[in-house]
Amino acid sequence: MPSEMDITKKKLAEAEEMNQALRKGQVDAVIGEKSVSMVRLREVEQELKDRQDELERKHAELVHRTEELERANEELESFSYAVSHDLRGPLRHIRSFAEILNEDFREQMPPEAREYLDRMSSAAELMSDQIGQILDISRVSRMELERREIDLSAMANQILERFRAAEPDRSVELTIEPGLKITCDHALIGRVMENLLSNAWKYTNSRRPARISLGTEKREGHSAYVIRDNGTGFDMKYADRLFTPFQRLHSEQEFGGTGVGLSVVQRIIHRHGGTIWAESTPGEGAAFYFTLGK
Repeated sequence: MPSEMDITKKKLAEAEEMNQALRKGQVDAVIGEKSVSMVRLREVEQELKDRQDELERKHAELVHRTEELERANEELESFSYAVSHDLRGPLRHIRSFAEILNEDFREQMPPEAREYLDRMSSAAELMSDQIGQILDISRVSRMELERREIDLSAMANQILERFRAAEPDRSVELTIEPGLKITCDHALIGRVMENLLSNAWKYTNSRRPARISLGTEKREGHSAYVIRDNGTGFDMKYADRLFTPFQRLHSEQEFGGTGVGLSVVQRIIHRHGGTIWAESTPGEGAAFYFTLGK
């Protein structure tokens, strides 16, 4: 008959065997979990590689399409330049013959013929201006920028004083923020300011007094230059037409112009790495904002 000591030893041996078995089971479980983790890691790595390959493929497609678009734009600009340049010759002849008719035969014409001649001359003049503006757009896209620091405030004052001298009877209140220094192409930004300020001057013609200002505002953390007026304004639902060539928000009878000036302005601002946009309410004036890249 086994003694109590033997029974105790046997139970201890069984307990040890069970403990070892439990430990072995835990190790197997850990090894199993690690095996599953390694498989999943390889799957994730493959997914990442597939996504990287897809991104690289899409990037290559985007680069290719961008290059094609740039080539197409260059070809279109070259075509526009060539056609506009070639049209100037025939148009010059039309204007010359219209002038001869007006000078030498006007008195012999019936009133209806004189009216037709005047309309033809006006249309030829407008077409000449439009051709010139198309050539300007093409030149702006081609020319190299010569950046240097300029005083934008002084430039605006000079332009507006010239407008005031041409129309001394107009009542216009000018507010120019002093000391606005920017680095840009002097000639091109001069055209931007000339166009935006001349529009402000033109569209405030009926205001007494007219108000035109130049200043800066913070927009989305960036400093933007803004030209404001209290003129005719426009409906914002047509704002996308502002910078499209030959799209006008007011009739030619109300306000003259070719409808190309703001397209040139936008091209110049984009050449400087900036953006331009406008805000307005009909009858309450307009504000044109622009930024310049570094």
